[in-house]
Amino acid sequence: MTQTTVHEPPAGAGPEGRAGPEGRAPADSPAAQAPATAPGGRTRDPFFDNAKFLAILLVVSGHAIEGLYDVHLAHAAYLFIYMFHMPVFIVITGYFSRNFSFSGGKARKLITNLGVPYVVFEIAYSTYDWKVGHNNLHITLLDPYFLTWFLMALFMWRLSTPVWQQIRWPLGVAVAISLMSYMGTLSDQLDMHRVFGLVPFYVLGLLLRPEHFELLKRPVSRVLGALVLAGGFAASFVVDRHMATEWVYWRSSHAKLGVDLVTGTLMRFGMLVVATILVAAFLAVVPRRRTWFTTLGTTTLYAYLLHGFGTRLMKFVGWYDLDWMHTVPGVLTLAAGGAVVGTLLCTKPVVKVMHWALEPRMTWAFTPLRRPRSKR
Repeated sequence: MTQTTVHEPPAGAGPEGRAGPEGRAPADSPAAQAPATAPGGRTRDPFFDNAKFLAILLVVSGHAIEGLYDVHLAHAAYLFIYMFHMPVFIVITGYFSRNFSFSGGKARKLITNLGVPYVVFEIAYSTYDWKVGHNNLHITLLDPYFLTWFLMALFMWRLSTPVWQQIRWPLGVAVAISLMSYMGTLSDQLDMHRVFGLVPFYVLGLLLRPEHFELLKRPVSRVLGALVLAGGFAASFVVDRHMATEWVYWRSSHAKLGVDLVTGTLMRFGMLVVATILVAAFLAVVPRRRTWFTTLGTTTLYAYLLHGFGTRLMKFVGWYDLDWMHTVPGVLTLAAGGAVVGTLLCTKPVVKVMHWALEPRMTWAFTPLRRPRSKR
């Protein structure tokens, strides 16, 4: 690469329900805020920050149009976005997790940058759903609510990193685990279908090297990437009438989706392949140089975890029932509004106000590593 990448892993965004979408990663991830120049004089590669920012706009815009499925454009765009926006974050997260270990305070970061935000927003969203949505109060840290599933999944993927780095065929094993996980019904606890089902993208990221991304930065790759994305978007208009939205949430077994094991497995494998191609195409069109939004790409977790309060409010107060929204202009307006909101939630004022919840400093909570006493 022309510039040395020094970020740490990111986070993404995902579907709705008690287990929802994606966002930015912790401070030890590409989603974390960091200076343009890292310690040692090495420079952050703006490519990954640009990718995270553009991906989080897809996340927020996708959620904004979620209640407009009756509009052909909205449902097709939703399926298209959800086919790859989460995998984009997961692949980048895996790439920056290659050097993860339990030394050097990285284990502490799992708690402060994933564990604490998970607890805070699990309680916050559950309470919001109760007070504003007038639903029953249900708080449990074992059943991720809405957007928080990604933090739980990332926590578990990070813990598994040393295993993937030592087995002989990590990607093949990850794909096999993913496909088999949908053959039966797993518990909703810890959102296990997503943890197992999406793990191939994390492992793929672990296996990638800088030279692989250099291939995507070539001019011909940008052209091919644009063509692939355009073709994928066009194809979504064809498949959206035949594909249930639940497929792209990666959280339901074959039985729940009403298909047999062979059909379901082939469908999931096809989705893994298509999602990987779309991720590569998306990354190929991402700007390589520093742009006005590069810095915003370092704080995408803020947009990820905070935008849900707005989209849930729209649902709670019945805004999606307005007739004008269920038109093409209405869909475009909400999508554009989502992009604006996503951008604002990545800005410094928001980071300053919410830093305590998303990137808390908790040195008081830790002690030096305890080591077993040697036998005399």
